[in-house]
Amino acid sequence: MRIAVSSDIDEPVARTVIDELRLRGHTVLAYGALRPGDRHDWAWSAEAAAQAVSSGEADQAVVCCWTGTGASIAANKLPGVRAALCTDAYTADGARRWNDANALALSLRLTSEPLLKEILDAWFAGAPSREADDLANVAHLHDIEGVRAAR
Repeated sequence: MRIAVSSDIDEPVARTVIDELRLRGHTVLAYGALRPGDRHDWAWSAEAAAQAVSSGEADQAVVCCWTGTGASIAANKLPGVRAALCTDAYTADGARRWNDANALALSLRLTSEPLLKEILDAWFAGAPSREADDLANVAHLHDIEGVRAAR
């Protein structure tokens, strides 16, 4: 899988994300503070990673900033991106299952290496639900995007 990873700070957690994804066999596309020449600010770095998902260049993204909130907000501005701020494995599993999330937002401040591995395990083990109500909710997100784009 091709995964875009961004961070506004070149922190050990962000580097561990890249290392862990590569160990799991994924191709990593780095953005922000993780790529020389990129703008480091959270809005710009998260936008770059989310744009890779929106355009189809990447299958998923992991966007990081100090709290994870700004990165998730920025990522969610791109069409087709469903970013979820996950601080534990249960939330990561639910985001994949019920929300078909394709961008994982992480806090550089709160995420330890063991917790990161638990979150990634849950994220990659999770699969989108095939339940009618879950599918309807995700489909409605596309409707919301269409309304917003028409304005």
